[in-house]
Formats: sequence, structure tokens, C-alpha cells
Amino acid sequence: MRGVTLLELLVVLTILGLLLGVSGLAIGSLRVPRESQDVIDLRRARADAIQSGVPRTVHGVRFLPDGRAIGVGADPLTGVLSAR
Repeated sequence: MRGVTLLELLVVLTILGLLLGVSGLAIGSLRVPRESQDVIDLRRARADAIQSGVPRTVHGVRFLPDGRAIGVGADPLTGVLSAR
């Protein structure tokens, strides 16, 4: 008759417990990176320009009511600054 000894079972369970504990701590410490205040301001200005129908200028980027952006280093569609 073939089987597993109690000692082997305890060793395997201990190893699994350590691995789960370490990986649980690693996963728990992961956080979503915060957006910079500049990016938040740009998104807010773009949304405001689209909503109000009036062009808005923030950090040297002008947002048009159709959602486009005009400015040095700004993506024309999103307004995100690539130069910063």
C-alpha cells in the first residue's frame, strides 16, 4: 500500500502557506498610480469645453468644443501632454 506520510503533508502545506502569505502581501501592496494634477486639470477643461461649447485653455493647451486640443506637445484628440 502506497501513501503520503504526515510529515510530507505538513511540509507541503507549510510551503504552500508561505507562498500564499508572501504573494498575498505583494498583491495587497499594489496600488493604482495617481494621476498628476495637470492631467486632472486637462481632462476637466476638455470636458468643460465640450459641455459648455466654449473653448477652454489650461496649461497652454486650448480645448475646442468638439473635443480637439491645440497646443505644443498636446495630443490633438485627448489633450494629454507628451512633452511633460
